[in-house]
Amino acid sequence: MTLIHAFFLGIIQGLTEFIPVSSTAHLLIGQKLMGLNSNSRMFSFLVLIQMGTILALLLYFWHDFWQIGRAVVVGLIKRQPLHNLEARLGWLVLIATLPALAAGFLLKDVVQSMFEEELTQAGVRLLMSSALLAGVEYFGRHTRALESASWVDALAVGMFQVLSLFPGASRSGSTIAGGIARGFDRPSAARFAFLMSAPILLAAGIYETVKAIELPGTHEFLPYLFTGFTSAAVVGWLTIRWLMSFLHRHSLYVFAIYCFAAGLLCFIPEIL
Repeated sequence: MTLIHAFFLGIIQGLTEFIPVSSTAHLLIGQKLMGLNSNSRMFSFLVLIQMGTILALLLYFWHDFWQIGRAVVVGLIKRQPLHNLEARLGWLVLIATLPALAAGFLLKDVVQSMFEEELTQAGVRLLMSSALLAGVEYFGRHTRALESASWVDALAVGMFQVLSLFPGASRSGSTIAGGIARGFDRPSAARFAFLMSAPILLAAGIYETVKAIELPGTHEFLPYLFTGFTSAAVVGWLTIRWLMSFLHRHSLYVFAIYCFAAGLLCFIPEIL
C-alpha cells in the first residue's frame, strides 16, 4: 500500500459509508482495482479508517448527541429515564445497537473470512442492497416522524443493522431500510440510522485500534492510517450533509438502481 492508495481508500470510505450503496463493497472493489491483497493488516486498515467517518458523524450530529447524552444523564439522576424525547432517543439507540454488537462478537471470524473473495462478496451484497432499498421504498408508508419511535422500532432497526456486518452490505442502507420498513419518513429513518450507527462504529474502531497497535511494525503503518482517516473524515462530513438534504426531496430508487448495476459489474471478471 502507498499513501496514494490510503488517500483514495479514505475517499471511498467517506463517500460510501453514509450513502446507502455499501462502503465495504466499494472498498473491496477499490482494493481489488488497486491490486492490494486481503490480509489482517488490510482488514484492520479498512476498519480503522471508519474512525474518520465516525468523527465526521459525531461532528455533524454533535448537537443531537450532546442533547441526548445530557437528557439521559438528567433522566437517571431524576429517576425519570424517559422524561423527554432526547432521553427516549438515547435508550432507543442503545436498544438498536445491541443486536449488531452481539452478532459482531459471535460472527467476527466468519465475517472476516468472507473478505477473501472481494468482488464476489461485493456483488452479492450490492444486489441484496438493491433489492432491499427498492422493496422498502415501494412498500414503505413514509408517514411517521422520529418522535413516534418505540422500543419495538429500535429493536427492528437494530436487527436490520446486523445485515451490515457482512462484507458488501450497506450499514446506512440496512438501517435506513429498517426505519422505512417501520413506516418512518426518509429523513427520520436516516437520522435514526446515523445516530444508532455511532456506538457500533466506535466500538469496532476502538477494538481494531487496539489490535493494530499489537501488530508488528505498527509505527510504519501510521502514516497510511492517518492519510485514510483524514480523507474519510472530510469527505464523510460533506456526504452526510448532502444526503440529509437529498432525502427530503428524493426517493431511494436511485441508490437501488446504482447498487444493482454495480453488483452486476462485480460478476463480469468471474464470467470472463
